[in-house]
Amino acid sequence: MDLKIKFLGAANEVTGSKHYLETPETKLLVDCGVFQGVKELRELNWQKLPVAVAKIDFVLLTHGHLDHVGYLPRLVRNGFRGKILGTAPTLAIARIVLLDSAKIHEEEAERANREGYSKHSPAMPFFTEKEAEFTLRFFEAVEKNEWRHLSLNLRFRFRYVGHIIGACFIELEAHGKRFVFSGDVGRQNDYLLAPPKRPRWADYLIMESTYGHQLHPQEDPERVLTDLVHRVVQERGNLVIPSFAIERLQSLMYVLYKLYRKNKIPGIPVFVDSPMGANVLSVFDDYREWHTLSREDFQAMCRYVTIITSYADTWNTVDDPRPKIIIAGSGMVTGGRVLVYLSQLIKKENTHVLLVGYQAEGTRGRLLLEGTPELKIFGKFLPVKAKIHHLQSLSAHADQAGLLHWLGGIKNVPEQVFLVHGEPTALDALRVKIVDRHGWRVRIPKLFETFGMWA
Repeated sequence: MDLKIKFLGAANEVTGSKHYLETPETKLLVDCGVFQGVKELRELNWQKLPVAVAKIDFVLLTHGHLDHVGYLPRLVRNGFRGKILGTAPTLAIARIVLLDSAKIHEEEAERANREGYSKHSPAMPFFTEKEAEFTLRFFEAVEKNEWRHLSLNLRFRFRYVGHIIGACFIELEAHGKRFVFSGDVGRQNDYLLAPPKRPRWADYLIMESTYGHQLHPQEDPERVLTDLVHRVVQERGNLVIPSFAIERLQSLMYVLYKLYRKNKIPGIPVFVDSPMGANVLSVFDDYREWHTLSREDFQAMCRYVTIITSYADTWNTVDDPRPKIIIAGSGMVTGGRVLVYLSQLIKKENTHVLLVGYQAEGTRGRLLLEGTPELKIFGKFLPVKAKIHHLQSLSAHADQAGLLHWLGGIKNVPEQVFLVHGEPTALDALRVKIVDRHGWRVRIPKLFETFGMWA
């Protein structure tokens, strides 16, 4: 029985996760994300996929991050009419992400046309709110741990993997072979989430490698944040934290609330400017069994911060002369409200920018991390006078040790391991470790590469 897997994204790089599996009965995608980062990758988003989109029966979502769900409206535009399956919190997150992204796409296209800085005339949104809304019609929630048949010889189940609320790895059985798609693996010790479950059997393992080349530093995020807040108060400046709206933002809120409650930081204003992040808080409230926060801590954490929803209040916050903490999307400074703050504050020496977690190649976050003297925002190059800091210990991804621990639960010898979702250095480092420790066959697929298997 011939089975085929084709890697339509996250192959030799981190973003754009899309894995196409074809069996004699069924065609499906595992994840459907957009490419982010360098221009050459972003341009791939506008190209049609090299598969028959209208013939895809299912999309299975490991979790709701943009690089795993952000291509869904384009998939629907190009003819997909199957089911999009995920856990209930994953679909809730995906709904928020898609509607927020559509709004940003439309706003950026409108701004580019108004100010004339796009090379395209007119600039068009990648997808619209109307298209995002239409995509939601294909969503269907599936309980974790329960096997679900997609056809006579194909079934799957979601299993908890940490990382963000709702996230799971996927065990998929096709004609007697078990495929395991890791999605993004979370950490053993997380402020908000339980440790990931581990697979026990995999004939084919499709494994993420984001931090396959390194261990997270043994830094204390509470000490780092305490020191930074005190510096901001002394300098009467601003601490700007670009943050992913999902999990990272809630973790930052919780850590800052804990520090304030313990009298380790003063009661300066903490503004959370992320409409998407505010909506994600409702998902935490609705799906309490998916995280470890008590009701009391969750409610107190929400009261501790000021949540901004209107664009007018964004500018009021910029103009607020008090020392303050601003947490705003997006985490890699690729868009969102954080660009407004940085456009006004990055040229000030008493501004501190704290980058939290992974910064993909080609993003503004990576440029700041590498010490760029200027940053292009809204078509203008701005001098970077702010002090740039980096905190990796709040990363939602397992590091190399965590990834090896996770796959170490597999009792058999897989026929093939495919490493995805990593930059070349990370992919090769993890490949070497797996071969050295387990002796397994490991491949690093290229973009659009197809592999045939027999069942």
